[in-house]
Amino acid sequence: MMIVIALIEIIQGNHTKPKSFDFKELPDLFGVCIYSFMCQHSLPGMITPMKSKKYVFPMLSVDYALIFVFYSVMCYTAVFRFGGQLEDIYTLNFLNNTRVWRPIAYYLALFPVFTLSTNFPIISVTLRENLKVLFRKLARGREYPFVVDRIVFPLLAVLPPIAIAFATTDVEALVGWTGSFPGVGVQYVIPVALVFFARRKFKKQFHTYNNKHKAPIGGTVMFVVVLIWAVASIIVIITDHILKAVD
Repeated sequence: MMIVIALIEIIQGNHTKPKSFDFKELPDLFGVCIYSFMCQHSLPGMITPMKSKKYVFPMLSVDYALIFVFYSVMCYTAVFRFGGQLEDIYTLNFLNNTRVWRPIAYYLALFPVFTLSTNFPIISVTLRENLKVLFRKLARGREYPFVVDRIVFPLLAVLPPIAIAFATTDVEALVGWTGSFPGVGVQYVIPVALVFFARRKFKKQFHTYNNKHKAPIGGTVMFVVVLIWAVASIIVIITDHILKAVD
């Protein structure tokens, strides 16, 4: 819907001439990329129902290709339609557009609210359970007290995002910080660590590793390349924040 509305307005002559590239905004790109590829969360839901994994790579390739096409089209139409006037949340651009029918404008403006309303409880429950597992060793396998299990862990999962929401409304800064630092760990470091230790444990237990569904590009070299990229990303982001603070 957003792509169609933006295209119609561009065709009608309501467009801007954006910059081809702005190096100052490059560090923020890392944070945005983390959130753009949250689509990876749906992959288990696609792979698990497959009775045969024979065509898993072609299907995932088509899936990611379609995601890339839709993201690219949406980004280009947004940039050429609104240019430097883009809101932190893209859907808000249509709320202030008097040429868009009001019910559609309000629906688009509230779309992130609908998404968060459905995802937040699921993510909170997942985080709560992960915290329980993380602190299980401290409890030495014993059951948590009722207060800790039913009150402390849920509050640890729910209160931080609520506090941040009350503290600031600067979405760009939030995406830049949370996507840049924790995001690098989530997208690069943790997956590398999981795959590396899983393969090592598998080899130790079965004395071999022959996974016909493994990625075409893999091995220790790929682990090193991903970690180098993660370190480089952190360096670029920290440098950018320091230079902005000095200015």
